[in-house]
Amino acid sequence: MEAVLLIGVQGSGKTTFYRERFFETHVRISRDMLGTRHRQRLLLAACLEARQPFVVDDTNAARTRRAEHIAAAKAAGFRVRGFFFRTSLADALRRNRERPAERIVPAAGVAGTYKRLEPPEWEEGFDELCTVEIAPDGRFEVRELRRDEEQPSGRS
Repeated sequence: MEAVLLIGVQGSGKTTFYRERFFETHVRISRDMLGTRHRQRLLLAACLEARQPFVVDDTNAARTRRAEHIAAAKAAGFRVRGFFFRTSLADALRRNRERPAERIVPAAGVAGTYKRLEPPEWEEGFDELCTVEIAPDGRFEVRELRRDEEQPSGRS
């Protein structure tokens, strides 16, 4: 069983990445879709109990928030993968403005998340950790990190 955490600011490409890579195989757990953290926790618990692979599609900006998901997944015997979306604030704000009107996040919200974003570290309990960047042609460039590498930084 696999738990995937997408980590990055709004507008960094997380949901599009989910659709491209995990739509057919993993349940998407998204506060944007579910509306509340309580509903998010309920769906997460259901996936763990059913041994259903899932993706937490949220900013997951704080190490403490990720720790909750990682601990629950590990306790249920899941393998945990992290995908850290590196982007500049300017690029995230531009992509955010290009979203449908009902999905646009206020610029101050994106900037606030960018300031608070704590890059993931192996010590958090990840079994696999990758960085994701959007190439000029729009493709996702994914790079798997080795444990002996320097930790990823939040800025691209």
